[in-house]
Amino acid sequence: MTDQNRSGPVAQHGDQADVCLLLEGTWPYVRGGVSGWINQIILGLPNVTFSVLFIGGQRESYGERHYVIPPNVKHIEEVFIEDAWQFAPRAEQAPSDGSVRDLANMYRYFHHPQKPDEITGDAVLGALASGQLTMQDVLRSRASWEAITEGYLNHCSDPSFINYFWTMRTMQSPMVMIAEAAARMPRARLLHAISTGYAGLAGCILKRRWQCKFILSEHGIYTKERKIDLAQASWIAENADEALNSSLDPSSGYIRSMWIRFFERIGLMVYRNADPIIALYDGNRQRQVLDGADPDRTRVIPNGIDLERWNALRQTRAEGIAPVVGLIGRVVPIKDVKTFIRAMRTIVSELPEMEGWIIGPEDEDIEYAAECHSLVASMGLEKNVRFLGFQKADEIIPRLGVMVLTSISEAQPLVILEAWCAGTPVVSSDVGSCRELIEGGTAEDRDLGQAGEVVAIADPQATASAVLRLLRNPERWQTAQTAGVARANRYYGEALMLERYRKLYSNSMGNL
Repeated sequence: MTDQNRSGPVAQHGDQADVCLLLEGTWPYVRGGVSGWINQIILGLPNVTFSVLFIGGQRESYGERHYVIPPNVKHIEEVFIEDAWQFAPRAEQAPSDGSVRDLANMYRYFHHPQKPDEITGDAVLGALASGQLTMQDVLRSRASWEAITEGYLNHCSDPSFINYFWTMRTMQSPMVMIAEAAARMPRARLLHAISTGYAGLAGCILKRRWQCKFILSEHGIYTKERKIDLAQASWIAENADEALNSSLDPSSGYIRSMWIRFFERIGLMVYRNADPIIALYDGNRQRQVLDGADPDRTRVIPNGIDLERWNALRQTRAEGIAPVVGLIGRVVPIKDVKTFIRAMRTIVSELPEMEGWIIGPEDEDIEYAAECHSLVASMGLEKNVRFLGFQKADEIIPRLGVMVLTSISEAQPLVILEAWCAGTPVVSSDVGSCRELIEGGTAEDRDLGQAGEVVAIADPQATASAVLRLLRNPERWQTAQTAGVARANRYYGEALMLERYRKLYSNSMGNL
């Protein structure tokens, strides 16, 4: 086995695994969140062997592995999207009639403004899985040039052909590179993608190659999250008039629309090929159906935590309500850390002794992190708001009086369940399953009471008011704490989640 803190495979290529995990930008290089859940599954099912296809963006962004690779992980293959744009030129080769047809189908399915039919998507998938579409075809063939030119002339409303041309190349080459990486994977008995997107595309390709079952688990809705990212992305080249028009809706522009369409089409392909399709809560299951998933193939499996471990942490809490409000999460726009900082301004004006702790890594979006530091300084909060970087959740959560999530997108945050078991009430923005978690889903669940409060997205005043109601009213705080402990223990145990996945794996493979 190679050094587990460096990139590289962990087993010989011939090792066959039970389950091939298809991951994009998560385990083992990113801490917490989905990565923590993946680590739960691997460690919690020690009798299941895994292989991993890891898909990242820039190779330089993934240095040290933050998780120890367990012995039941038999192989890790890594592929980085940016490498697809550094294709070494080779001698010109005339494309076959098949590749000309495949390139036309690729354009029609992923880029054509009209919704594609399933037959076209199936043809593209077959070409990628069989290796009929090569990087040479996509980047250096006349057929590719003609498909791009025809698409630009017939459909593009952006005046820049250069923008259109490079956007197409940037979209298409990673698909071929992922297909090539899939061909290198040692065979597994079952596929399990943890998102749509590039990981889900790899699942579709490998399902076609291996003729096995393909499970999709979505924590968030990948396509929705990409739309949020793309609406804010400054790297997308648009025409000069749009760039100068600051009042323009950030989601508009043909190039931006192309990217959104591209990820929507990948999502549709994954939904058509995965069986079953798993969401963490019913709201996301319904969103999957709206986006093209067959309702009969969707199901809900909530996340779970190690109840024994987290319940023990309540014994470490100090008496009373700690004068600390904490946000645990990466310092990135989707976590809306600025709303937390602005809420702290109101909280501190009412309760000057309060501290706000921002607990999470700052290296994913350095510019945004710098803006958050500047906002703290501009509001005169340097003595009250602290950036603590990455901390062990089990050490930090019992020290909080209230935990706050200000995210603009979440699924079912494990950190809420962890906070409850550790005895910390939660105030959350109304995203994902957070309202269902805090207020209860079923009538029986709601009878347990509210384990905190839910507020509108990007509303610092509402967030501050909810926090202050808990901090100033020990009885209200205690009621929220009791409800959170009861709800986590009744519905969200790790053992229940692991048993559901063990059965799912077993049924998909025949036995386990």
